[in-house]
Amino acid sequence: MEFELPLRSENANKGTFGRVLNIAGSDYMPGAAYLSSVAALTSGCGYVFLATTERAISAVAAQTQNVVFAPLSDIDSLLETADVLLIGCGISTDKKAKQIFFDTIKNEKNIPVIIDADGLNILAEADEIQLPEKLILTPHIKEASRLLHTASEKISADMEFFAKQLTEKFSCTTVLKSSETVVCGKDLTIYRNQKQNSALAKAGSGDVLAGIIAGLAAQGLDEFNAAKTGVYIHSLAGEYAKNNLTEYSVLADDQIRYISYAFKKLLN
Repeated sequence: MEFELPLRSENANKGTFGRVLNIAGSDYMPGAAYLSSVAALTSGCGYVFLATTERAISAVAAQTQNVVFAPLSDIDSLLETADVLLIGCGISTDKKAKQIFFDTIKNEKNIPVIIDADGLNILAEADEIQLPEKLILTPHIKEASRLLHTASEKISADMEFFAKQLTEKFSCTTVLKSSETVVCGKDLTIYRNQKQNSALAKAGSGDVLAGIIAGLAAQGLDEFNAAKTGVYIHSLAGEYAKNNLTEYSVLADDQIRYISYAFKKLLN
């Protein structure tokens, strides 16, 4: 299967390559905000605006100055100029996080929305909710189990079938993650990445993948191409990281460092 990369023009500026609004992190989970934000930037988008708690802003700012920080109270104004919304990485599932999720997800701006991690757990508890038209869900098996009210073992046994179930239920592009990953487009087209790599079985890997997909979508790839190309790039980055660091020692931020190697392979 061919993978599509966003076009890059030399006659461009940071606004050309898109703005990601990343609602991520919380007081005790700032790492998810850092990983998803930096992964998006490393994948080529022009801006990442990180909306999170003051404590998380301080923690992430100590690690990088490449993102634009904003308080959660600025979400509405940031949505006006965003090209992609990524929501859920480490936001927790407390009352405030749920309120932010439901208020934000109802936005009427027709931009791609990627829901990951805690956002998926909040969505699983919702009775009725109007979801965006351009939607990507990125559940692992347990999150899919909650979304479909189906046993994890059943989902693991037939990932393609249940990826299609998620796509039909939520009218979305689905990225169903396990040791393998299945991407299902809204037309039920399937891409399956069967490259297993235990080096990616680390906390934060999902945040990195969500950031890569958001970065690609911000540059103009449609939801299915952003998802399948993002999965492939993440898989390649994991392979390079494993080959250099061993499958034992790869951390999530190591995966980010090898994203550029994956892009180089796709460009050659």
